[in-house]
Amino acid sequence: MRYDTVRERFAVLGPERVYWPDSVSVDILNLCDGQRSISSIAGQLAQGYTAPVETIQVDVLEFIQSWTDLHLLKLQES
Repeated sequence: MRYDTVRERFAVLGPERVYWPDSVSVDILNLCDGQRSISSIAGQLAQGYTAPVETIQVDVLEFIQSWTDLHLLKLQES
């Protein structure tokens, strides 16, 4: 993930493509460090967004699944 100063947005360079994640996606990606669990990521985002963790967890799972399907994220086995 890189910050594009011209567009003032983050870009993710994928296989033969550039992805432009929205601000929520950037927040999720910043927490994907290979150490945190999906539950931990959802919990931290729920605090930051003042939203129910159950709602956030569904969104995080959906996002991570879609980016995993695109081969932009790789899940680490625990």
